[in-house]
Amino acid sequence: MNSISTFLIFLKGFAMGAANVIPGVSGGTIAFVTGIYERLINSIKSFDGTALKLLLNRKFAELFKHTDAGFLVALMIGVVVALLTLARALKYGFEHHPILVSALFFGLITASIWSIFKMVKQWSFGAVIGLLIGCGIAVSMAFLPQAQENQSIIYLMICGVVAMCSMIIPGVSGSFVLILMGNYNLIMVESLTKLGDMKFKEALTILIPVGIGAVLGMAVLSRLLSWLFKKFHDVAVATITGFVAGSLVTIWPWKEEITQNFSGKEKPTGYERYLPEIDSHFWIAIAVIIVGAALMLGIELLGKDKEKT
Repeated sequence: MNSISTFLIFLKGFAMGAANVIPGVSGGTIAFVTGIYERLINSIKSFDGTALKLLLNRKFAELFKHTDAGFLVALMIGVVVALLTLARALKYGFEHHPILVSALFFGLITASIWSIFKMVKQWSFGAVIGLLIGCGIAVSMAFLPQAQENQSIIYLMICGVVAMCSMIIPGVSGSFVLILMGNYNLIMVESLTKLGDMKFKEALTILIPVGIGAVLGMAVLSRLLSWLFKKFHDVAVATITGFVAGSLVTIWPWKEEITQNFSGKEKPTGYERYLPEIDSHFWIAIAVIIVGAALMLGIELLGKDKEKT
């Protein structure tokens, strides 16, 4: 890869990392519409027995090529930079301007639906059923009750497995799944903020178990998704389209947090959505939605420059 291609992959990774921080937005969606999704899945899947043999035999050049490591490293650096730099900014945004933050990503997701829809080569009965099932699952997730925060190592590993699976599947938000599991604030805000503040011991106590679970989830899911794309491409893409469309309910900007008192502390348990009043605040949010849609269209244009795997 040349330096320009590497930088574009870094930008796509940064966009994926930014999406993964936001509840309701899927990093997998960003990967899909920027044209790197199947390459990402195949790169992850390539860490197999062959890769292990190449590593043990110190055939590093062959290992680098087999795993598409240049692509994966550039992408992951972008993801990590986004997670570390945006955690604090998004914490401020959600505390002071939650509607505008949600509006931005509502626009991003809305613009991505048509891009994914076009990837279905032939609409069959199975593809339509997949579309409806994907949409139904995504919508139902928006109304599931939220669990409470849990810092046990096993539960943190489970959070890592589930969140990574949902981050890889376009339209399913890893961050929103962490909200449902009660550990979003602990993992995506507090721990990442502490990591940025160089409080490594406190941050890594949480992030290491999550990371272990994420690696396990990634190893299994990448193989399953690769198989599905080869055997049932149109049905898989149609189902993803449904996931993405249904996730608009989750990220709907106009909602109020429902809280419940647990041991003297107010904890969020869900959201109550409402229709906005037509005022100046509404039009500002609409403008932000348009900006989000424009950004997604720009990201899609970058995807047209993708290299051949």
